[in-house]
Amino acid sequence: MIVIGIAVAVALGVHAMALTALRRLTSRTASKSDDVVLSRIASPTRWIALAIALSFSQRSLPLGSWAAGLWQQAAGFILPGLIGWLAIAIIHAMSDITIARSDISVADNLQARRRRTRVTILTRIAIFLAVFLTICMMLLSIPGIRSVGVTLMASAGLAGLAVGAAAQPALKNLIAGVQLAFTEPIRIDDVVIVEGEWGRIEDIRLTFVVIRIWDDRRLVVPVSKFLEESFQNWTRASSQLLGSVFVFVDPATDVSRIRAAAKDIVETNDKWDRRFWNMQVTDTKPDSLEVRVLVTAADASKAFDLRCDVREALMAFIAREMPEAIVRRRLSGRVDSDLPALEQTDQILHGKREQEC
Repeated sequence: MIVIGIAVAVALGVHAMALTALRRLTSRTASKSDDVVLSRIASPTRWIALAIALSFSQRSLPLGSWAAGLWQQAAGFILPGLIGWLAIAIIHAMSDITIARSDISVADNLQARRRRTRVTILTRIAIFLAVFLTICMMLLSIPGIRSVGVTLMASAGLAGLAVGAAAQPALKNLIAGVQLAFTEPIRIDDVVIVEGEWGRIEDIRLTFVVIRIWDDRRLVVPVSKFLEESFQNWTRASSQLLGSVFVFVDPATDVSRIRAAAKDIVETNDKWDRRFWNMQVTDTKPDSLEVRVLVTAADASKAFDLRCDVREALMAFIAREMPEAIVRRRLSGRVDSDLPALEQTDQILHGKREQEC
């Protein structure tokens, strides 16, 4: 117990001193990347230092043959787990650094969203592989499992076919997730329309994608859907959008006055990005004219709000300044000459009812 206590104390002391020295070095650098890596690997390296110290102290312990074998088997089982923990911590640190450098809150965030999407998917794949290899190394340290694995190798073909057939949807989405990381049909924070729902890509997993709908609902979609079916991506190349507003007015309306009012409404609205706007009569109907106003905005949210503002302001202008432009239904022809005939018919019917009574 004294030997083990000394080994543990030495390992913790050396690790604490090394960690303190590294923190002083990282505090002098302008970059925060080394701080992120150091904070991530602090815990796994501490336990690895303890495992190494106990491994060295075992040589000076008076253990029997069974205790030494048990010690070696435990070390072979624990050490791969600690190494896998360290690998996962480094993967998380690299992911944190990339995400910190990819700010998606700025206006032009296409490259940032691309990097964040790719690193998110690849990080999950790397963690999955690290966990898988760690478990394999831990199990291979047990002699009984190694011998069982050799004997089962002959039947692995049929078992693989059965498992592959049962897990076909999961494997399909897993492979689609890897393909999604490189083809990039969608990225984090992309604005998409899927299943008739408008929303933003909130999270991309290995087998599914989470879309945040405009009313804060979450739509969970399999990854393979984005590779096999059509969908709308409003921010594939740029977040800028062109929005339309339709207003119906009377055919006798002075369209030039409405165009002048639309110009003032659009140009004084801070949601308009100053790229383009126009107003045209796009269709004629028996009782109305279809007037379309096109406006541009920096992103989908501003485009929707801008359309609402223009529509509301135009209708208010028409109701206040041009009530004659409000659509009304017209009736043609005169009915005054038919009134005597209608009165005569009504008298005849009234007389027949009296006779029946």
